[in-house]
Amino acid sequence: MPGMKSFVWISVFTGALIQHTAAAPTPTQTGADLDERGVVGGLLGVVGTAISNLKKLGSSGTGTANYNSALSYLMTITPTATPTSPQQALAALSSIYEASPTPNNLYAAIGEYIAAGLTTTNLTSALSAIEAGPSGANSETNTNPKNPSPPVYPKANSTDAPYDLSETRLRAAIHIPSTYQYGAPNAPQPIILVPGTGDTGYTTFRGSYIPLLTNSPIGDPVWLNIPGYLLNDAQTNAEYVAYAINYLSAISAHRQVAVLGWSQGNIDTQWAFKYWPSTRSKVTDHVAFSPDYHGTVLANFLALGEPLPPSVLQQEYTSTFITTLRAEGGDSAYVPTTTVYSGFLDEVVEPQQGSGASAFLKDARGVGVSNTEVQTVCAGLPAGGFYTHEGVLYNALGFALAVDALSHVGPGEVSRLDLGRVCASYLTPGLGLDDLLLTEDSIAVAGVAILVYPGKVVVEPAIKSYAVSS
Repeated sequence: MPGMKSFVWISVFTGALIQHTAAAPTPTQTGADLDERGVVGGLLGVVGTAISNLKKLGSSGTGTANYNSALSYLMTITPTATPTSPQQALAALSSIYEASPTPNNLYAAIGEYIAAGLTTTNLTSALSAIEAGPSGANSETNTNPKNPSPPVYPKANSTDAPYDLSETRLRAAIHIPSTYQYGAPNAPQPIILVPGTGDTGYTTFRGSYIPLLTNSPIGDPVWLNIPGYLLNDAQTNAEYVAYAINYLSAISAHRQVAVLGWSQGNIDTQWAFKYWPSTRSKVTDHVAFSPDYHGTVLANFLALGEPLPPSVLQQEYTSTFITTLRAEGGDSAYVPTTTVYSGFLDEVVEPQQGSGASAFLKDARGVGVSNTEVQTVCAGLPAGGFYTHEGVLYNALGFALAVDALSHVGPGEVSRLDLGRVCASYLTPGLGLDDLLLTEDSIAVAGVAILVYPGKVVVEPAIKSYAVSS
């Protein structure tokens, strides 16, 4: 497998990173808090055994049953603690990665999340939901009868790449809630929420930007529930983003839209901007949470020594997909872009520190870019503490920058914010403990989706002909 890293190396890398950034603040952890979730005393019984077994999976880099075993172990784990405040939940989360040894694969981490009471769902219910198929606000078969005028399919512009998917499939992935105002006079700006790997738009944002934006003056949200939980070929995933931008603008009085993405959703969006140029003029802002524009050296944190879903392979640091995306100016923004990321600790994307962060985007076109590592801006304050890959979604600085970007021409700028107020909050005002836990569910959902994904591969998909350099 290209770029294979041993799980031992990953564990050492993560542990060294935590030690290197130990000065970053975390919520107060008392001995009682840690003992409650078993860090001091050690998790015992069925839960402790299951987590121990999860940590052993994939350590040899071989095996054909590791994914099945991981699912079986995870389904035996139940909470051994219940956080009663956001601060307590964040303390429990940080202690998982400050323990020695740290989790050496995603599934061991998920097991610890569940045991610490950091998810609202158990793996049995998550698996049932995935096997039953998305529905309701999570549906990928939505009915959107409004037709754009002029048509945006098969191409909105002659320079656009061709779609492989039908317009029916592309449109069905857009979930437009009943609250959406279709660009009516005085309505907030339309916003498209794009999910991350292993999730849908709903499971990604239901604890953050869906409640924060719905019926707000900030923006009018819709979200993409892309089939396959964003585990299929990222080039195909990008088609849904490209179509949604042109479609939503066309049916919303031709207003420009904004795109808010998490994780892979941002590189799919960047791919759409690059190969569907018609999208660029339809977008005022792209706000990117925990993006991996340069992929990640921790892609195999998910592998257990076995094949992976296509989009996971495509997000390896040296993958052909990432190399193609970044080539010919793809490492620079196409629209005003605000990136927000955590250097302490993104458990999925590394490196994620400073200008060397995978999230860091250049501005060769002069459209306006801001790159913000929350620990740098809010150093020593709550919003600059311990935030994971998904935690950036409820980070107060991230929200403030998103609002600033949507309120001004160009990207969100730290210089316009009241940092004393913004950095004083662990969570975005308006969110609570339940929202934090719903956001943490996104990692559990992603883990299950990866485990049961039927089309795992050992070689990433070939680059589409429209993106192959001549």
